Amino acid sequence: MVDYFIEFLVTTVKLLALMTPPAVLSAFLSGTKNYDEAQKRKTAIKTSSVVFIMGFVLFFIGNTLFSVFGFTLDAFRIGAGALLFLSAVSLMNDSPEKNRIQEDDDISVVPLAVPLCMGPASIGTIIVMGTSSIGLAANIICTLALFVASLVIYLMLLTAKSIANVLKRSGIAILSKLTGLIVSAIAAQVIFTGVAAFLHPVC
Repeated sequence: MVDYFIEFLVTTVKLLALMTPPAVLSAFLSGTKNYDEAQKRKTAIKTSSVVFIMGFVLFFIGNTLFSVFGFTLDAFRIGAGALLFLSAVSLMNDSPEKNRIQEDDDISVVPLAVPLCMGPASIGTIIVMGTSSIGLAANIICTLALFVASLVIYLMLLTAKSIANVLKRSGIAILSKLTGLIVSAIAAQVIFTGVAAFLHPVC
């Protein structure tokens, strides 16, 4: 039971890091500054819902995608890892000014859910996780982790103004750098796993 909980916690943190909360937070603040509380709440709910539904679908269709396109899990790991590295570099060079967006009728799906929360690197990693997940328990753990990560995004957006008041611009920038370091470590592990499998194939 303890092992399941640890796996759930690790997976949740990994998914949350991939969703780049600092970038999403700064984009939400700039795009909703003239929204009333009801509009902000609606945007937060829609963003987190799209993130969860999209992640859930991608998690369970990975095998189908591999069958259709004919590539292997390890090849996809290496590709997803490379994209993760690019995301990490982007986060290390991130700033609130870069995430400013023009006010629009609806920013919940684009750009908040896609591509900020669910960019190419996040999508690739979730597909790899889904294809690597074996057994009902593993699938349940990953699904719950995705739900909790999406819920955290919702709560973060719901309290965005309070978080911004506490962290200020410098705090958000520091958080972005820390997220970049976590994402780069995940990328290194994903690439290493894929390369190791190519060098030492299971007979």
